[in-house]
Amino acid sequence: MRAGADSILAPDRSRIIKSDSGHAISLALAARRAMILLDPDLDPDAESHSGATSPGSAWRRSALPWAERVPTPPTLSRYLKQAQDAVRLRGQVTVLLTTDENIRNLNRRFRGKNRSTDVLSFAPNPQVQNQEKVAGDIAISIPTARRLAVEQGHALTCELKILILHGLLHLAGYDHDTDHGKMRRRERQLRALLGLPLGLIERAQRSAGKKRSRKP
Repeated sequence: MRAGADSILAPDRSRIIKSDSGHAISLALAARRAMILLDPDLDPDAESHSGATSPGSAWRRSALPWAERVPTPPTLSRYLKQAQDAVRLRGQVTVLLTTDENIRNLNRRFRGKNRSTDVLSFAPNPQVQNQEKVAGDIAISIPTARRLAVEQGHALTCELKILILHGLLHLAGYDHDTDHGKMRRRERQLRALLGLPLGLIERAQRSAGKKRSRKP
């Protein structure tokens, strides 16, 4: 989903997301160290344990099956660079892995839709883009991605890669609601290049086709 032309910006133009618990994530600072950020409200382990002291410890202690685990930031960072090169999108991209509740808040704030979703893309403010060489931000709900992965019969890592590719295409200017199939064709081409299964747009079309075929 593309969240219009607005990025996740505070009034002082620093790129910040604030979660309901009061945590603040400074994307401008954190992006210099890593492109993949973990929301402080998110426990990567679905079997949420209150004893976690840091995001790193959450990855180390995960008792989930491999297919349901959140991949480590280095793993996703490598894929992000590969996918960004394939899309030919220049500039810093930061991916936030977050909760259903927090992505719902972002969806309501920037798109006026009071519901959770899988992925949101935020194009940068032109001033920030020019000064910091920023291409934009992507927010992904891990609980939603995990549910989609189970539905599609593949690992969470695979689903996150599909969602990142979709988000990058939006940051590159594609819009499947208005471009008459251009984004769908590009997504299909790139997901095949990257070794991924059906993309989000292809899935939606297939689902719509099945619904039509069931009508009397």
